[in-house]
Amino acid sequence: MPPAKKRKQRGYDSAKTRTAVLTQFAHVREAVASLTPEQLDRPAGLGDWTVRELAAHLCMGVETVSRALENPAPPAVEVGLPEWAFATAALATPISDDVKAYAASAEPTELFERTAARITALLPQDAPADRLLAVRVGAMRLGDFLVTRAVELVVHTDDLNRAAGLDIPLDRQALAACTRLLADALAAKAPGASTEVRIPPYAVVQCVEGPRHTRGTPPNVVETDPLTWLRLATGRTTWPEALASAQVSASGERADLGALLPVMR
Repeated sequence: MPPAKKRKQRGYDSAKTRTAVLTQFAHVREAVASLTPEQLDRPAGLGDWTVRELAAHLCMGVETVSRALENPAPPAVEVGLPEWAFATAALATPISDDVKAYAASAEPTELFERTAARITALLPQDAPADRLLAVRVGAMRLGDFLVTRAVELVVHTDDLNRAAGLDIPLDRQALAACTRLLADALAAKAPGASTEVRIPPYAVVQCVEGPRHTRGTPPNVVETDPLTWLRLATGRTTWPEALASAQVSASGERADLGALLPVMR
């Protein structure tokens, strides 16, 4: 049998991704400014973090772009997409420690104001997508790293909405980038073409080993909406929960994705 073909990385428009990141960050900044001390002290539902620390994590995710842009570019790419999605779990403890220290360093409004000013100054509209950044997981292209910032912002905006009782909107372009990266991570985790996963209107991927589908209706199909998908892909919702609530439909003997989820922790 010939070796499996390496999956081609999906392309992203760096300028559009930049705009999406800044737009979603602005939505979060406005909402965080309205939080009361009682809301900030609530549990975030993510380990022992409070809402204050979750807000700081959202801010720190964008601040990492500014910090990386201030430093010299590394010599070569070390991490691409969607490999980034698999690299974050091993860094959970140092990330959490840094988030707690960052949250304790200033009030949320000050952190967001400072970060907004820095990212605007350091990330112009025409910033080169291939500029290399030295970030925690390894050297990445700026264009790729901005996609990861969209993922972090969308996933944790959803966390913040549920933890603090907010209704922060999700930027459409940011949600699209998040959906696509997490779908591609599933396809990388379970390569194959026997199962089609549909997340309209943003992504369709084929995955799971087995007979290749060539024409007509695929024998194994999974379909869900973007918000349910990001919750499944990051462990916020389990496969049985999503099936039981009819948030996901699955048909075919290879359409059970329960053992493959989450794809990112």
